[in-house]
Amino acid sequence: MPPYREDEAGLLAAQTAGDNAPALSISEISQLLKRTVEDRFGFVRVRGELSGVKRAASGHLYLSLKDENARLDGVMWRGGAQRLGFVPEDGVEVISTGKLTTYPGRSNYQIVIERMEIAGEGALLALLAKTKARLEAEGLFAPSRKRPLPYLPRVIGVVTSPTGAVIRDILHRLRDRFPTHVVVWPVLVQGPGAAAQIAAAVRGFSALEPGGPVPRPDLVIVARGGGSIEDLWCFNDEDVVRAIAASTIPTISAVGHETDTTLADFAADVRAPTPTAAAEIAVPVRGELIAGLADLQARKQRAVVRLLSLARERLEQRARRLPEPQALLEGQAQRLDDLGDRLRRALVHRTGLAATQLAQRSAGLRPAVLEARLRQGQDRLAGQRLRPALVLQRIEAGRTALAALDRVRRSLDPKAPLRRGYVLVTDASGHLVRSRMVAEAAGLLHLEFGDGVLDVVPSGAPVPPAPRAAPKPRGPAPGDAQPKLL
Repeated sequence: MPPYREDEAGLLAAQTAGDNAPALSISEISQLLKRTVEDRFGFVRVRGELSGVKRAASGHLYLSLKDENARLDGVMWRGGAQRLGFVPEDGVEVISTGKLTTYPGRSNYQIVIERMEIAGEGALLALLAKTKARLEAEGLFAPSRKRPLPYLPRVIGVVTSPTGAVIRDILHRLRDRFPTHVVVWPVLVQGPGAAAQIAAAVRGFSALEPGGPVPRPDLVIVARGGGSIEDLWCFNDEDVVRAIAASTIPTISAVGHETDTTLADFAADVRAPTPTAAAEIAVPVRGELIAGLADLQARKQRAVVRLLSLARERLEQRARRLPEPQALLEGQAQRLDDLGDRLRRALVHRTGLAATQLAQRSAGLRPAVLEARLRQGQDRLAGQRLRPALVLQRIEAGRTALAALDRVRRSLDPKAPLRRGYVLVTDASGHLVRSRMVAEAAGLLHLEFGDGVLDVVPSGAPVPPAPRAAPKPRGPAPGDAQPKLL
């Protein structure tokens, strides 16, 4: 393709003659980069220190590997994360095996980890010390949590491998010391998945009900033979330690030889230096057990485990021929996690904006503003009440009401009928006379007309003496001024 010249630059992109490099979309070039990186780095082993370890709700593990000069993002899908033999934490140096790929959603490259191991015994010991300090701070190793062992346990539960020498040593020692019923919970004691099986076994013994089909142990022994720190690492797993500390049955830890120490020893009620010593601690006296029954039990367990192992191998061989579903969903799963993070941040941002708007709008509801508006309304109301029209209207309404009351007063005046020709008859005492009989019995009647009063005597009645008129108070003559009070 000929190089572009500055004088040929135009507003619209044009396809020139002989141009064999058409413009690629972002998705196309991202896929080209992804295939190139995966083809070139399809299998790598990287050593670095863990940083920013985060387990998503989907079960996938996101992290970064770093050294003093560089940093590499990494992801481990849920299936691989569940098979880890340790709990990944920041600061742990590991060796990760997987392939390099790209994530177009953020335009970066990363390693898809299929296997992760701790880099060296020093890093393993550092992780062990860190885990021990954290669990000890929670009080899981406190002496006050230790419980006394039963003196004569009728049933003893043993969590160990059913095919190893440990269970045979324990059974042999118990048979020599005391005839005790033993319940073995077969587990892996080394490698991936061992920690989960051991923790499930300890919890399973605690979940057994007394009197059920499986006898509930009076004592549980967690045992394993000697080995390196890597071989015994499953007994340092946090899940195993918490299961032993939470057990409702007294527990003896008998892991490794006398010099071997694991976190399970600190969590158990009693630590035995060896599995054989655990059997000696469990029962106080010797006894004999039926050797044949113990041997048949061990053979049956080995046969079951052997059948399960063969079936597991056949299943794994057939499973390898099938395409892995997680490979089809890796990109979408990571994109889902990324969108989930973006949604959470968007909700937080939106809430902040709404809070700011609320604060701005609530500024107009301050008490000072409300009081000012109230005063303005009162001023307007006072101005409306003092208008002449309103005052005159109320005066006219009062005058009308007063005239109505005056009409009622005149209609109720008892002297008003006298002006129309009626007469008001009272006796000498001033009582109203309403009948003829009362008038005849009265000696003197007062007839009040509209223009004066006339005293009469009924015919046939004796004339009473005229009452002396009471002197009338001398009042001011008409036209005189009101007398002054001294």
